[in-house]
Amino acid sequence: MARTVLKDEQWDRIKDMLPGKASDPGPTAQNRLFVEAILWIGRTGAPWRDLPEEFGHWASTYNRFNRWCKRGIWSWVFKELSKDRDMEYLMVDGSITRVHQHGAPKKQNKSEAVGKSRGGLTTKIHAATDALGNPVRFILTAGQASEYGQANALIEGFSADFVLADRGYDSNAFLLEIKRSGATQVIPPKKNRVDQRDYDKQIYKERNLVERLFQKLKNFRRIATRYERLPRNYMGMLEVAAIIIWLA
Repeated sequence: MARTVLKDEQWDRIKDMLPGKASDPGPTAQNRLFVEAILWIGRTGAPWRDLPEEFGHWASTYNRFNRWCKRGIWSWVFKELSKDRDMEYLMVDGSITRVHQHGAPKKQNKSEAVGKSRGGLTTKIHAATDALGNPVRFILTAGQASEYGQANALIEGFSADFVLADRGYDSNAFLLEIKRSGATQVIPPKKNRVDQRDYDKQIYKERNLVERLFQKLKNFRRIATRYERLPRNYMGMLEVAAIIIWLA
């Protein structure tokens, strides 16, 4: 049997959030085995066809994963778990991942979240975390997209005491949005900024938690390299990894 990931107490936290449980109409699905199959694929980065037989037929597993991504199941579970967030700090950052040739779209446009640069095809993951470094929101763009371009969207709707980001997010529009949200900015000013404002250097040290988040996410090889052609399915893999982080 291939190595599994979920402990009983972790499974108990999410099993009633998933469709196909005993209380739902229709046949009861083997949800735990299915989730373990997705975790195996996510951790190893293996092709779907190489899924071990004990997890079930690879095509059925992929089709079900695709349906759940389309229906927003992973997104809903992720949002439910992240309701326990600690919003003393809200931290934002971005990270680039390479797009494998199998994940390359037939036509490149903004909706595919794939960009072409000197290094090849890339996707950028924009992430926001709470004060403990747990993920609370993801946005996907082409790899060459600016990080501050998604900054407002990352913090929209959240109520935090402090918003932490590196100097790449030092834009007047983002600073104004932070002020409107009622939070205090903790962002180093760019060296060419005329107004070299102050920021809390002690609190800024906590920003390393959002960088650690990307390290955790990229332990999933199917996130470190994008193999999913559809952006919603790559986001689904991100959300599965985020669920595991919340369950840890």
